[in-house]
Amino acid sequence: MARILAIDYGEKRCGVAVTDESKIIASGLTTVAAKELLVWLQEYVSKEEVELFIVGEPKRLHGEASEIEKVIRPFLEKLHKTFPDIPVKRMDERFTSKMAFDTMLASGISKKKRRDKALVDQISATIILQDYLYNL
Repeated sequence: MARILAIDYGEKRCGVAVTDESKIIASGLTTVAAKELLVWLQEYVSKEEVELFIVGEPKRLHGEASEIEKVIRPFLEKLHKTFPDIPVKRMDERFTSKMAFDTMLASGISKKKRRDKALVDQISATIILQDYLYNL
């Protein structure tokens, strides 16, 4: 069975989360440098069947696109060209970084680990994926 993979895309690094094969549980997978993401995805897809990519859609409070969207658009074009048979959906990612930090705080993660932006990105991707699964 295929999985769903979510990406919290950033200029420097991208958080990645994935579902189990039954598409019930979303789990943080890793954080990848943005410039290496497509190569990493090619390697992952060669080993695991992925039926859908979910890419976070950053918006401002009033719903207009965030500044980083201009960086995400070229990535989306490359993603479509690299994986023409895997559809891509977007999910609103407003407040996911704040929610990720709050999750880390509530779970008792040390102050040093909470400063790890890669971990925040990975948890943010997991939240994006959980939101998608919840809204199915």
